[in-house]
Amino acid sequence: MKKVFLSLVISIITASSFAQERPNIVFLLSDDQTSIATGCYGNDQVITPNMDALAEEGVLFENHYNTTAICMASRAIILTGMYEYKAGCNFEHGPLRKDKFAKSYPVILREQGYYTGFAGKFGMAVSDNGNSTSHNKYDTLPIEDFDNWAGGLGQTSYQTAKNKYIAKYAEKYPHSTRAYAAWAEDFIKEAKQTGKPFSMSISFKAPHMPFTPDQYFDYVYKGKNYKKPENYGAENATHLAPQAKTGRQYKEYDFWRKSDESYQKTIKNYNQLIHGVDYALGMIRKTLEEQGVADNTIIIFTSDNGYSCGAHNFGGKVLPYEEASKSPLIIYDPRTPIKKRGVRRDEVTANIDMAPTILNYAGIKAPDNMDGEDLRLLIEKPKKFKRETVALTNMWGNDEIQAMGVVSKDWKYVLWNFEDDRMKPTEELFHIGRDRLEMTNKATDASEEKQLKIMRSLYDEHLDKLKDEATKDNLYQKYAVLFDRNATAEEKKPFLIGTYKANEAKAKKNKNSSKKNRNNKKKKNKKKKKK
Repeated sequence: MKKVFLSLVISIITASSFAQERPNIVFLLSDDQTSIATGCYGNDQVITPNMDALAEEGVLFENHYNTTAICMASRAIILTGMYEYKAGCNFEHGPLRKDKFAKSYPVILREQGYYTGFAGKFGMAVSDNGNSTSHNKYDTLPIEDFDNWAGGLGQTSYQTAKNKYIAKYAEKYPHSTRAYAAWAEDFIKEAKQTGKPFSMSISFKAPHMPFTPDQYFDYVYKGKNYKKPENYGAENATHLAPQAKTGRQYKEYDFWRKSDESYQKTIKNYNQLIHGVDYALGMIRKTLEEQGVADNTIIIFTSDNGYSCGAHNFGGKVLPYEEASKSPLIIYDPRTPIKKRGVRRDEVTANIDMAPTILNYAGIKAPDNMDGEDLRLLIEKPKKFKRETVALTNMWGNDEIQAMGVVSKDWKYVLWNFEDDRMKPTEELFHIGRDRLEMTNKATDASEEKQLKIMRSLYDEHLDKLKDEATKDNLYQKYAVLFDRNATAEEKKPFLIGTYKANEAKAKKNKNSSKKNRNNKKKKNKKKKKK
């Protein structure tokens, strides 16, 4: 009996020690924050002291890309560690399927003993119901898959009181950004009491539109006048593919370009929203210190996509250009020796890397279906990190802007494969190692013909992977044709959104015509009977 009791005690102590040894993991996601809107990324016009401090104490990744640069898809990619064409989730495609979510990092962490919490903009439904993305009920959210839930399905609101699960913080923190940090304080205290390691994920709404910053920070940029990007405006877009200039990114969001006054107001509000996220980061780090868990808590900070802010005359995100597709990525591990802190890595990283990195920090092997890499290897032994490229895709919006590219540390290749009587397929090749503003397209430069062939070959490799692994639901199989460099216009035409809509309209018209004919026939039959 004594042996059984002793074994039980040892098991409890061992389990407790293992729980304490495994690090807590805090994953913080801003919304629409381009990397250059952060002080530690070289912007001396913004004030982001807590992000800068995190970089000084951790690792900053200089070339971090979102493989799909729009919120719904990027968040599904972050959760699952898979490219969009495998995760199968985006606007105009459909929700994240339940079997995909079952292999996401928060679900796996919870299964392995972590206490998990989520707050903020979840950004997608988890559902097996068709291709519709118009879900607006909480029963499509994975509330039961977390120990503590404070999230929302759609865009959520900057007004704390309008967010169901954080409304109780509204009186002290009327703007949601600081309210999420207040929720974090309560979650960390709660998680500590469980004795389990915890995983806390917060997806801030900021700095997403509408640009309504926390008035608490009005003093920060008061009277500030900002310099525009060197590649600002339509005059710096003449060399870009015509396809890229057909979507709302180029035609709408006039507040970035209609006047200098409008630009100054917009960029000030955008930067102030980011400052609010920075302040919330500081609040969270303070809570970690006060609760005595800071020394065993990893912090990962990034964003779901970038933002164009007027570069090349673009507003919004989505496109594979630098401003729209790149975000900050900072990883802080307090267990790292002081001499190895404050380093920078210029290898390409991506949102597909978030899930496998988080799981590996927790001592859990990432599932084989994940496309991303464990970034600990890049941090600790950079010479052994072998991946050189990632694919950049846009599978949303009008046909013209749907495209795929491939990016390395020094080069970016994009194929705009849409064609009609207005435009032909267009290749772009940028030497981003020297031309970060993407001002010179080298695709037609004879001196770069060898490099163009290399990038085409890498593109084809990524396309082969898409062809082999794209999910069969939610309209992803079509990209095997639409992104194929050798596909003809006739081969691509059946898969275009315009064709789908035309066929749908035709089918609807035929259906209505048939119905009308049936009704007319019924009326004639009734008249015959009366006679």
